[in-house]
Amino acid sequence: MSEQAQEVRNEGIPEGAEGLYYAKGLFEEALVYRDDEAVYFEHRGQDSGILRFPLEMLATLKQVVEDEEDGGSAQ
Repeated sequence: MSEQAQEVRNEGIPEGAEGLYYAKGLFEEALVYRDDEAVYFEHRGQDSGILRFPLEMLATLKQVVEDEEDGGSAQ
C-alpha cells in the first residue's frame, strides 16, 4: 500500500479489499477500494456514505460506452 493509503483510519474497510486509494479534497475525505465482487467509493463530509458498484454493473457500463462510441463513429 502507498503511504497515502496508510493514513486511512477506517475500521470498516473489508480485510480482503485491494487497490486502496485515499484522497482528501473535494469531499472531506474519499476512499476507493475493491474486493472480488465490487468497487466501493466511501466519502465523508456533509453527506457521508458508501457507494457500492458491483463488477457486473461496471462491465455493463463499459459495454454501453463502447457501443455508443461504435455507433457514434458510424454516423
